[in-house]
Amino acid sequence: MATANYDINDIKRRMQGASASLKTELSGLRTGRASSHLLDPVMVDAYGSQMPLVQCASVTVPEPRLIAVSVWDKSLVKAVEKAIVDSNLGLSPATEGQTIRLRIPELNEERRKELVKIAHKYAETARVAVRHVRRDAMDLIKKLEKDHAISKDDHERYSGEIQKATDAGIVEIDQLLAAKEKEILTV
Repeated sequence: MATANYDINDIKRRMQGASASLKTELSGLRTGRASSHLLDPVMVDAYGSQMPLVQCASVTVPEPRLIAVSVWDKSLVKAVEKAIVDSNLGLSPATEGQTIRLRIPELNEERRKELVKIAHKYAETARVAVRHVRRDAMDLIKKLEKDHAISKDDHERYSGEIQKATDAGIVEIDQLLAAKEKEILTV
């Protein structure tokens, strides 16, 4: 009964949410190779509202340095093209009918270092999110102990569980960052 408010699995799930968010952000970083996920954040002004590019076109990678966007509705080709240009991804679209081709240029050394810095910012944001979950969980067990819902021994045990989950979350974030950093710096 005393542990009804404390759920380590919920805490771990919330911490893994930070890792999942980081994976999404890192997938959008361009590494010099074409990836369909590169266009995930692009929003198109279609039918009077903003909608994700993937909801109005199919994105394929026919070659390592080429992304092909096949727009389903002919009337949206210009809007998709404009959205890609406005997204600041550094891509210049070449339109052929309802297909937009995006050549991925080689990354120079300076741009690679810039992308690594951005990846580090994303990772730090994820680490902060994990620490916020830890702080909330620690506050909860302090409150439960103060309200005499759990014993001092339970408080210590739960604190250890929370810290282990936090450490595991930070390690996972660091591994994701290291993999992405290696991918970016590989020529």
